[in-house]
Amino acid sequence: MKEGFRQSMAWLHTWSGLLVGWVLFMVFAAGTASYFKDEITFWMKPELHASAARAQVPQVQAAEGAVGYLQKHGAGSPRWFINLPTERQPSTDVLYLATPGAAAPADKPRRRFDRVSLDPATGEALTAARVTRGGEFFYRLHFDLHYMPALWARWIVGFCAMFMLVAIFSGIVTHKRIFKDFFTFRPKKGQRSWLDAHNVTAVLALPYHLMITYTGLVTLMFMYMPWAPQAAYKDRGGEQAFFSEVFPGGGRDQVKASGNRVPLAPIAPMMAQASAHWNGAAVGRITVHQPNDANAVVALTRAEGPQLSYDKPSMLFNGTTGALIGAYGDVPKPAAETRGVLYGLHIARFGDPLLRALFFLSGLAGCLMVATGLLLWAVKERQKFAKTLKQGGRVSIGLRLVDGLNLGAIAGLPVAMAAFFWANRLLPVGMAERGEAEIRWFFIVWGAAAVLGLLRPTLRMWQAQLAVGALLFALLPVLNAFTGPAPLTVSLRAGPSAVAGFDLVAIALGLGLAGAVWIVERKRRKSMAARQQAEKKLPPSPQQPQQSSTLAPSGQGS
Repeated sequence: MKEGFRQSMAWLHTWSGLLVGWVLFMVFAAGTASYFKDEITFWMKPELHASAARAQVPQVQAAEGAVGYLQKHGAGSPRWFINLPTERQPSTDVLYLATPGAAAPADKPRRRFDRVSLDPATGEALTAARVTRGGEFFYRLHFDLHYMPALWARWIVGFCAMFMLVAIFSGIVTHKRIFKDFFTFRPKKGQRSWLDAHNVTAVLALPYHLMITYTGLVTLMFMYMPWAPQAAYKDRGGEQAFFSEVFPGGGRDQVKASGNRVPLAPIAPMMAQASAHWNGAAVGRITVHQPNDANAVVALTRAEGPQLSYDKPSMLFNGTTGALIGAYGDVPKPAAETRGVLYGLHIARFGDPLLRALFFLSGLAGCLMVATGLLLWAVKERQKFAKTLKQGGRVSIGLRLVDGLNLGAIAGLPVAMAAFFWANRLLPVGMAERGEAEIRWFFIVWGAAAVLGLLRPTLRMWQAQLAVGALLFALLPVLNAFTGPAPLTVSLRAGPSAVAGFDLVAIALGLGLAGAVWIVERKRRKSMAARQQAEKKLPPSPQQPQQSSTLAPSGQGS
């Protein structure tokens, strides 16, 4: 604190942002895409585009078709999960254990249940639809990180989110003219321009940044801070008893099979009773525990609506008689409702398309805020080596490492995301493990971009990767036109609107990356002109080594 409180906060802001900035950029980018994960998944299943415009099937018909399918293919599964169709998701999605009693794979302990998309009208599997993780991949990536145990990943993301929260508050303290500077942007001013860009993107969506970071921690608060429930319920059944009390009726995973086979009661009367209880609100999810057993329990959860809370009311029925067991969540307890609202704010499932688009733009502002912060550190650090660079020296290994990581994270991630969509359309439809193959291409491309960035962190490499990302995104509508039944010229006029929206956003992202290429080219030419001017003023020296090219958007590299 020798330099004063504000200077100390500036130091804290710098290092709390830099140390986790690359992970945060990925979390922001993947989380931002997740606001439209259903639309992304739909775009990645072009076989469904032609039939999406038909009239929506009544939910009872879709539910009965799903139950009929599961009776044929998942009769031995201990649980059925049925997600009924919505405007954003036209198919019925079912999850069930196709091989009851089989041990979970060691490398995929959380993916034991098979997911199948059904035609809501017929209840038959949409076998023509390609297998893909779709937008769900980005949703899980932004907190599970893939290819590592989920527990480790969530601790890493939580650690980074806490650093982000510290960076936000310390940034507010540091920038005493933060709101005044919001209306100021000085282009072509080097470090000053990067600082202005960082301030604008930070203040523009400051309430969003605070909300999304804090609520992200809240969503996993029971994992980060389990001690209170553990201590309070130590003699009352542990954490499971706590969850049963806080979220009554939320699940019946501990339902034991009796061994007596009893037919499942009709689902339609249960849905009618639940909808009437919810004043006409539809059923969104059906979970059947121990189907076709004497102890079967059917849980119906209300469909998503304009309510902020993520937690939805549910009703439990006896699976063999159809009798109501209980209704839960109609009047949630204050603490549970607070947590549900914060969770709901984080994932924004309550919003209409316009509101989710606003969340999407705020998320992009968050990506830019993190990116400009990382680049700003490199720009400021490079100034310390200005004299060394003029004399033909090199920057430090630490700065070169940051330069490479910036390139791989900021420019490489968009290339990888676009490659994920291209892999979805170009890989054979019937190939085995197709969904995992798409994900592998995402990481292969991202890994290649990161390695190239670390090996040659120059402005030319920035241009190359940004240009590839721009080209891949801008050409996605063309790819869709050749590989799907709903090109942009058709989807704009007759739908599906989700396909048209995806293509338009892809074009916008491509143009944005192309604009970044132009900015980098302008910086490169300016840097070359300054270097040539400096060389004219310096006397020739045969002992002077050739200058090395290193990267940052305002660096000396070429």
